[in-house]
Amino acid sequence: MSAYEHEVKALLREAGVPVPRGVVVGDGDFGAAGELAEPLVLKAFGPGLVHKSEAGAVVLGLRHGELAAAAEAMAARLEVAGFLVEEQAEAGVELIVGLVRDPGFGPVVLAGLGGVWAEALADTALRLCPITEEDARGMLASLRGAALLRGWRGGPPVDVDALVGLLVTVAGPGGLWERLELGEFELNPVIAGPSGVVAADARLLPAATPAPARAGPPADFLPLFEPRAVAVVGASTTRPGFGNLFLGFYRDAGVPLVAVHPEADEVSGVPAVRSPALAKVDYALVAVPAGRCADVVRQTHGIPFVQVMSGGFGEAGRHELERDLVEAARAAGTRLLGPNCMGVYCPRGRQTFVGGGIGPAGSVALISQSGGLAGEVIKVGERRGLAFSRVATVGNAADVTPAELLRWLSGDPETRAVGLYLEDPRGGRELYEALRATDLPVVLLVGGRSGQGQRAAASHTGGLVSDRRIWEAVAEQAGVALVSGQDDLIGVLAYFQAHGSRPVSGDGVLVVGPSGGASVLAADAFDAAGVRLDPLPDDAHDELRGLGVSATGNPLEVPVGPLGRAGLVADVIAAITRRRPYRDVVAHVNVQAFFTYGYAAEPLHAYARAVAGAQDALPGTRVTLVTRNGDCAPEGVEDEVRRIAAAAGIPVYRSMEAAAAAVAGGGRHGVA
Repeated sequence: MSAYEHEVKALLREAGVPVPRGVVVGDGDFGAAGELAEPLVLKAFGPGLVHKSEAGAVVLGLRHGELAAAAEAMAARLEVAGFLVEEQAEAGVELIVGLVRDPGFGPVVLAGLGGVWAEALADTALRLCPITEEDARGMLASLRGAALLRGWRGGPPVDVDALVGLLVTVAGPGGLWERLELGEFELNPVIAGPSGVVAADARLLPAATPAPARAGPPADFLPLFEPRAVAVVGASTTRPGFGNLFLGFYRDAGVPLVAVHPEADEVSGVPAVRSPALAKVDYALVAVPAGRCADVVRQTHGIPFVQVMSGGFGEAGRHELERDLVEAARAAGTRLLGPNCMGVYCPRGRQTFVGGGIGPAGSVALISQSGGLAGEVIKVGERRGLAFSRVATVGNAADVTPAELLRWLSGDPETRAVGLYLEDPRGGRELYEALRATDLPVVLLVGGRSGQGQRAAASHTGGLVSDRRIWEAVAEQAGVALVSGQDDLIGVLAYFQAHGSRPVSGDGVLVVGPSGGASVLAADAFDAAGVRLDPLPDDAHDELRGLGVSATGNPLEVPVGPLGRAGLVADVIAAITRRRPYRDVVAHVNVQAFFTYGYAAEPLHAYARAVAGAQDALPGTRVTLVTRNGDCAPEGVEDEVRRIAAAAGIPVYRSMEAAAAAVAGGGRHGVA
């Protein structure tokens, strides 16, 4: 049952949140309201009266002599337990401040324009609790209606400090969010004026379920990624399936291997044992029908990690099978990866779930709820120069969670950047805390953000808190790059691989390259990615003119082509960065122009070498190369450009939009 408004306001008053003076009337005698200053507000309270305005349970602007008649009219239409009479707050900017317990991430605070406009305008900002004063100011500054707080059309500015104080009281460390049995809590409207704020209306709906338990300390996942030996359960001697496929992958990788089969002594040339309990391995892959998986897992005593590839568990509505599987893993003393996942990829440990051989060992890790997408990121990423340290697919994450893996990877000496693909935030609060705690740069791709929609809710706050917006808040507070597609996930990881450990000495982004039209589109791409392109330093114009470049702005057009001087772009970059250090420099080139008229590849390669030289000369700047229209080049030409760039630690992209997303991701992390 929800608390009545006067009860919630008593909590607010005790916490130091300003509320209107008022009295509660239960017997129809309004004499106790005599000391309140007019105009007055009359509010009815009772079972089911959550949205009082819609129910007609609020009357504004009353005088003392009008209270009884107004109350009698309400009581005739509504089930009323009593009335609250308050002094009507002075006019000001109406805002909403609310809390809701998200099922994945726990308490979330929302603030924005409120009153009757709360859901109509949906001009709100979200953060996960607890928030800091800086978070509160950032929330208010991000509102489309932030100008109203600063004063609008001659109106006075509101007391922003008081508003920030209210937000921190509600959602900061030790705030109300920690003391309430929180389901949905809302102050709407909060009226802000020049002399402070007042919570004119308040409601609280206690939580129906307790908060999720916190995760324990992280396990040692090294045997998962670098097992001494692997067992495959489910390979057949008569009807080859996924088990046989994976048996082949592991055999080709050269990892010590055993099959588990109830009758055969070998499967596809691999020695076999009768039971998982007889397999002296660190990792077992189970590929049998879902109904048999729990029985197999119960036999895995002594095996640190078991991966269940099979589907047909919680994702198919068979939650009891998933619970049985987890209980079987706990009884066996093993950790469970999955179910409904493809497994692990680790070149150092000869762990793989993709065909075509194992790529080079590197420093990029990936945690994915989708095995298929992880396989694509591995193969496409390696083609584009990524080298992986650890890849784990977690599927339903019934036991091992993304948060637990991230915490372990944060201390892994082989990993320097992490990508995440998630659909369901299993252990969302633990994941958020792991993201905030890690020093590694992280890029996050979330599937289903647009389709999950908004939850059924009793308050405006609950209706405005969607899954998409919570993920955005997670990324904002944790300093994580949030991307919208697989290509950008790969692109940001490539940027982190190249520049993740490079210290920077400046800020802002400089874009240089040929073609005025491309420069205009570059400006649009970086603006859409939220990246600022600052003006060029004024004192660089003379030197740029001496180089034959008209300093029109940033992006800067530099006439480089098949007949142009390849080193010109490096000279231009040097002339500008001597006067003003930039965090990022993006050099672009139109590959098509080098081959339309039959020119050779060498001028393009010379351009790539010049850009590489610019990176060598600027250790405190991250240089990125964009090869526009690269599909116009003969086979092998772009590969050589990428090789030249990679040797200098430069990531290469084929579009300005991809480069902008990558640079924006680097800026979000603030790699130092």
